[in-house]
Amino acid sequence: MAAVTAAARRIHGPGPAESEWQGSGWFERLDCAPAQTWLARVVRLVVVSPHPDDETLGCGGLMAEATRMGIPVHVVSVTDGEACYADDPAWPATRARHVRRAELDGALSALGVDVSGLVRLDLGDGRVRDREAELEARLAVHLQREDTVLTTWRFDGHPDHEACGRAVRRVAAAIGAHHVEYPVWAWHWIDPAHGDARLRGASGLVLSPGARAAKCRALDAFVSQRARDRGEPILTPRILARFERGIEVLLP
Repeated sequence: MAAVTAAARRIHGPGPAESEWQGSGWFERLDCAPAQTWLARVVRLVVVSPHPDDETLGCGGLMAEATRMGIPVHVVSVTDGEACYADDPAWPATRARHVRRAELDGALSALGVDVSGLVRLDLGDGRVRDREAELEARLAVHLQREDTVLTTWRFDGHPDHEACGRAVRRVAAAIGAHHVEYPVWAWHWIDPAHGDARLRGASGLVLSPGARAAKCRALDAFVSQRARDRGEPILTPRILARFERGIEVLLP
């Protein structure tokens, strides 16, 4: 996740508590299946992440499950999340880029993903929408027809997330790959009591205890997002609770 810009006006305040989601009728009616069952037909899993940590937040458990099943997992990191604390002089872009790259490496290792296959596009944190055509062109080089490609939801509320959702959707359609999206910021602004019509067709993947534990270890790797010397960190305990659950949600 990256710092939220003015363009993402829906993302403000503390957002719903995880208890509100767990008690929502929408969540209770979610069609769920074991993650291992969903992965049974996957040949290669490719996760396109706008910023370091989005891949772990949205589908880290699924990635861990896939590696345990021997399915190749590849990650494309679109930006380095270097603008995460753009208003803090203690976090210039050069420092943030270095720290977040190292954190991503640690998180992927915790999930069992081979870091040597990580692709970093460095398109600029907060500027993905302006370089959407370039993103499509570069993704086309790395994606294959037999891939199952996961990326952030095209209505997630953050411009970088939405741009990735649109770009991946177009590239996947062009080559015939299976494309699926995962929400990250949507948990912050959607009303749990009523859900959102655009969530229709969502499915929940139940993680095994081992995959869930691996995801929690991977989340621990993002120290810069969980703690901050001054000011509130991006991943507060309230936000993290939404991603420590034993179910991950995917959208068609």
